[in-house]
Amino acid sequence: MAKKKELKTKLEIAKNWLPRYTGTKIDEFGDYLLLTNFYNYVTRFADRFNCDVKGIGKPMQTATNSKGLSIINFGIGSANAATIMDLLIARNPKGVLFLGKCGGLKRSTEIGHFILPIAAIRGEGTSNDYFPPEVPALPSFKLHKFVSDKIVERKMEYRTGVVYTTNRRLWEWDETFKAYLKKLGVIAIDMETATLFIVGHSNQIARGALLLVSDLPMFPEGIKTEKSDKYVTKKYTDTHLDIGIEAMTEIDAKGEPIKHFTF
Repeated sequence: MAKKKELKTKLEIAKNWLPRYTGTKIDEFGDYLLLTNFYNYVTRFADRFNCDVKGIGKPMQTATNSKGLSIINFGIGSANAATIMDLLIARNPKGVLFLGKCGGLKRSTEIGHFILPIAAIRGEGTSNDYFPPEVPALPSFKLHKFVSDKIVERKMEYRTGVVYTTNRRLWEWDETFKAYLKKLGVIAIDMETATLFIVGHSNQIARGALLLVSDLPMFPEGIKTEKSDKYVTKKYTDTHLDIGIEAMTEIDAKGEPIKHFTF
C-alpha cells in the first residue's frame, strides 16, 4: 500500500485543495483572475469565450479563456472569501479582481452604480485570524487604476469610498445597526471585500474589487427582493463583467507589474 503523502505546509495544503475545491488543475488557471460569488458570471464568461465551466458539483466553479484569464465563483461570505484567497497561493496569481455586489448606503449612490473601494472596514471578524483589527483592509492601487480607466473610457460614473464588510446577511430590520453604519459614513456594505483585501495582503496577492450597487438597504423601498435582484442581474451584469475582463486583460497585455515592492 502506497504511503499517504503528508501535507505539512500551507502551500502543500493549498496545492492539494485548490483542484479539489474547483475541479481545475493549478496550471490551468491564468496569471490574472476574476473572483465572483455568482455562478451566472462564470457561465456568461464561458459563453463569451467558448470555454468550459469546470468544477460543476464542486464548492467552486471556474472558467479560463484562451488568453489565460480565469474566473472563479467562490461562493458567498467572508469565510469563503478567505478560503479562496488562501488557496490561490498554490497558483500565485499576478492580480485578482473581485466582481461583487453591494448595498448602497447613501442617497447619492444609486442602483447600477459601480464602486471602487479605497478601503474596507473589517466588520466580518474572519480577517482577525490574519492580522490584528487595527491593520487596514486595502486594495492594490495600481490594479484599481486600470479598472478606473476602463470605466472612464465607457464614459460611466463610479464612486469611491469605504465599504463596510459584515458577516450578517439579514440586518435590514436592525435600526441600531443601521444607525451605526450612518455614524461610520461608509458608502456601501457587503460580505467579502475586507476579507479579500486582508487575506490578499497576508498572502502577498495583488487584489482589487469592483462592486455593483444592487440594492439600497437603508430604505424600506430599497431592500433587495427576488424581483429587484433579477432586474439588476439582467441590466448590469454584462457591463460589470465586461469592465473586469477588459481591465485584467489589459494589465496582462501591458505586462506591467502591479506590485513594485516586497512586503
